[in-house]
Amino acid sequence: MASEDGAPVRVERALLSVDDKSGLAEFARGLAELRVELWATGGTRRSLTESGVAVGAAEDLTGVAAWFGGRVKTLHPALLGGILAPRTEAGLREMQERGLRPFDLVVTNFYPFERHLADHPDATDREEFVDIGGVTLARAGAKNHAWVTVVTDPADYAPLLTELRSNGGAVSAATRARLAGAAFRRTTAYDAAIADAFAPREAGSDPFPEEVRFRREPMKLRYGENPHQPAAVYRRVDAGAGAAGPRPFRVLKGDALSFTNLLDVDTALAIVAEFPGPSAAVVKHATPCGVASGATVREALERAIATDPVARYGCAVAVNRPFGPGDAGAFKGVFVDLLAAPSFDPAALESLGHRAKVKVVEVAPPSLADPGWETKSALGRLLLQAQDRRELVPGDFKLVTSTAASPEAGCALDFAWRVVRHAKSNAIVLADGAKTVGIGSGQPTRVKAVELACEVAAERARGSVLASDAFFPFADGIEVAGRAGVRAIIQPGGSLRDPEVIATAEKYGISMYFTGWRVFRH
Repeated sequence: MASEDGAPVRVERALLSVDDKSGLAEFARGLAELRVELWATGGTRRSLTESGVAVGAAEDLTGVAAWFGGRVKTLHPALLGGILAPRTEAGLREMQERGLRPFDLVVTNFYPFERHLADHPDATDREEFVDIGGVTLARAGAKNHAWVTVVTDPADYAPLLTELRSNGGAVSAATRARLAGAAFRRTTAYDAAIADAFAPREAGSDPFPEEVRFRREPMKLRYGENPHQPAAVYRRVDAGAGAAGPRPFRVLKGDALSFTNLLDVDTALAIVAEFPGPSAAVVKHATPCGVASGATVREALERAIATDPVARYGCAVAVNRPFGPGDAGAFKGVFVDLLAAPSFDPAALESLGHRAKVKVVEVAPPSLADPGWETKSALGRLLLQAQDRRELVPGDFKLVTSTAASPEAGCALDFAWRVVRHAKSNAIVLADGAKTVGIGSGQPTRVKAVELACEVAAERARGSVLASDAFFPFADGIEVAGRAGVRAIIQPGGSLRDPEVIATAEKYGISMYFTGWRVFRH
């Protein structure tokens, strides 16, 4: 006999009906050891029977094996009544009059609609993967959690068994409420994924979803940007609508990643994804302070690290190739807080062992071919935009000065443009070949960004090329670049003072190109 007063409820009878059968047999055996009476639907019962678990057939209670190819199995008062009935004196009496058996535990999960849609985005049979019975069981059990325990995630099997064993076969009110909440969240996400998948989408229509859904991840953050700011991690759980799932990663060495670590490594990975050859990005405060490509990972690392010996202190570094045994030599005398690569050679990990504070993360850069979204917040609202995946094409290089850049300088301009779109606006990148020599970003005026980039580059600015994330509103930035010895500039153009800007470039013999589009990043 159970109650609504917060007392534990003993589990005496369980109904199991699942699609995902991972961990099910072990869980069922544990329930049987606790003398819980087990009942299951068709496929679930077959799986348990094959595993040697004695379980009753739910159809013996309903008289319904599987109507319409399995569409109707659990939608029956014999099951739903036993779940939803209140365990009050009146409720128990009515159950007895109707010949129903009460269920104290409901274990269910659903047809894999989201996975089917992800694997077959153009499938025409998606409605066949819409679960009805499982969702109904979950909602029924969750609604009646005052007396019923509902489990929709196999990850909860082991903790629940532990509680049952230590609590005389009973489940606390707190656990029942927690699992009910998890069931409602699961049914909400499942229904939302279905609704999103069936939303009409025509070619050329608005690509943004009507709803954007996030779910908290178990990853623990000590705090946010500052110790007094609590923080948590969420991932998007939308199906379709161009939503990209979170990229998996593993922390191979060091502490768990922090709030700022996640921002830095995401920026660094996005940068190295720009380049086809071995490349490295050095990032501080989610903006690059050194980027380079090379014949090898080590060469790319050495060139990227050399960009700014001051800013690189405590940096995050990412490479787009496996990290080899000799690559750690590039960090001699450099304090690196985080290192990310698609994979690490065991000898390379061993060579990093003496660096007690470095975090080593195995994660692949994103594919520029995949669609993706970026989010920010403002005024209590979520802002969503497509990630900047636009590529420069030859037609974007509009020469506006009398002298064209050399082919070598043209390649450097392309490299610098790929980097500047990852720096914070206002942003300026100086490059020499396939390496940066100076970066100025996050400045309130463009001329200050140029001054900062030239200051970092010092003598290396002479003969370098410059990329600007937006147009030059005045010619002062070109004056600074010209005096520093910059030989070519790529920028969007479009300023009212473009004629003055072009004239100043001509004055210093700078080759200047307009792209016609900007790459702001705030």
